[in-house]
Amino acid sequence: MESQNKVIVCDGLTKTFGDFTAVNAITFDVKKGEIFGFLGANGAGKTTAIKMLSGLLSPSSGKATVAGFDVATQPEDIKKNIGYMSQHFSLYQDMTIKENIRFYGGIYGLSRKEIKTQSKLLIKKLGLEAYENRLVEGLPLGWKQKLAFSIAIIHNPSIVFLDEPTSGVDPITRRQFWGLIYEATHQGITVFVTTHYLEEAEYCDRVSIMVDGDLKDLDTPQNLMKKYDKDNMNDVFLYMAVRSKYKE
Repeated sequence: MESQNKVIVCDGLTKTFGDFTAVNAITFDVKKGEIFGFLGANGAGKTTAIKMLSGLLSPSSGKATVAGFDVATQPEDIKKNIGYMSQHFSLYQDMTIKENIRFYGGIYGLSRKEIKTQSKLLIKKLGLEAYENRLVEGLPLGWKQKLAFSIAIIHNPSIVFLDEPTSGVDPITRRQFWGLIYEATHQGITVFVTTHYLEEAEYCDRVSIMVDGDLKDLDTPQNLMKKYDKDNMNDVFLYMAVRSKYKE
């Protein structure tokens, strides 16, 4: 029963490119309905790990399952059961809000009836009734991000991967965005999120910290702050990154 409550299970997951090891035998699990923070500086291996977990990149060694599917042998099944939102806005700028919802609903395998129903619910939820036929390029960045997230979970996936979803948006919009994340977890969707805003790490149920391809630690934000005697996750992250850089 314990394993059924885990949406992601990694055991020694590794990715090498020639002589370079981007992800070095990481082992961890993510529980259903959890907000799981995946922290690390640029080049730490986060993006490579996410690409493996989302079925976009085959591992060099080790094992991992996502939503019960093997990353090495069942990548297409994984893609059907996850949502994904990149830090680079992924919706089509020259299409309307309604057209984007219809397009991605089709990609996610929803029927025409489901797309129509979900489209109305999503537009009402975001308060965009008056703008549904407006081109996405005309929306403020914050609204674009909230729309992209809502579309990423329109098919009610087991897990959604968020790669720096609040990058570049103002603090108020970031807080509103996290409200959407909490709402998604209450619906049973697991959230796997990377962020460079370290205060956001404190909103997560658990946080892992990647340094140079290695998973250095994993625990609740409160336990990590206590363990390293720091007042916030920003100080924890800086301490671990600097300690790793200057270790002998």
